[in-house]
Amino acid sequence: MERKTNRKEKEHEEKHNSSEGTEEGKNCKMPLITLNVGGYLYITQKQTLTKYPDSFLEGVVNGKILCPFDADGHYFIDRDGLLFRHILNFLRNGELLLPEGFRENQLLAQEADFFQLKMLADAVKSRWEKEQLASRETTFLEITDSHDRSQGLRIFCNAPDFIAKIKSRIVLVSKSRLDGFPEEFSISSNIIQFKYFIKSENGTRLVLKEDNTFVCTLETLKFEAIMMALKCGFRLLTSLDCSKGSIVHSDALHFIK
Repeated sequence: MERKTNRKEKEHEEKHNSSEGTEEGKNCKMPLITLNVGGYLYITQKQTLTKYPDSFLEGVVNGKILCPFDADGHYFIDRDGLLFRHILNFLRNGELLLPEGFRENQLLAQEADFFQLKMLADAVKSRWEKEQLASRETTFLEITDSHDRSQGLRIFCNAPDFIAKIKSRIVLVSKSRLDGFPEEFSISSNIIQFKYFIKSENGTRLVLKEDNTFVCTLETLKFEAIMMALKCGFRLLTSLDCSKGSIVHSDALHFIK
């Protein structure tokens, strides 16, 4: 009696385990599809490619659209293989996510149109329009030298990334080994101002930190800011009181880009 009970329990356990294994096997055996897009192979799930009804890929996978096969039996699509990664990421994520500095909006929009993904096409075109608008916005740069300790040298730019470049450059040209740009000179993300300086015997103005650490001369700061502006594509609009023949000695300089 005892042996029968154990045998039945064992049979039940084996049946249960077998059933679990079958279910797990079903879950693991989700249909995978390999696509050859312009010579680049992509492996993904069927449900990813059929996410948007009436799209090109949904039609291919479900047999609505005839598609040639390559020598290995994979669907072959004669499109841009590199850009297809962004198409596939959109299908996976449901939103447009592009790497920083991406500049192929027009090409990607064409690919989205081909694959009949209207949501993606609209997202790419919207992104492209925003970038075009941003590129047309004017960037202003103003360098003001008040020649006194109450104001000192002030650099304003409506593009924070340019201010960041100036800060990095100042750290490099500093006569002291600075770990980073002294934040005591930062007014905002658009303005840096150097009020702490003393005049040397020869009239040179020395920029100091609050703890009297020497940074560099005020003239050096002006020169580096001007050179950085020209290097970044700014053009000089006006200069005030340039009496000594050099823009470095001007009281105010205005640039635009």
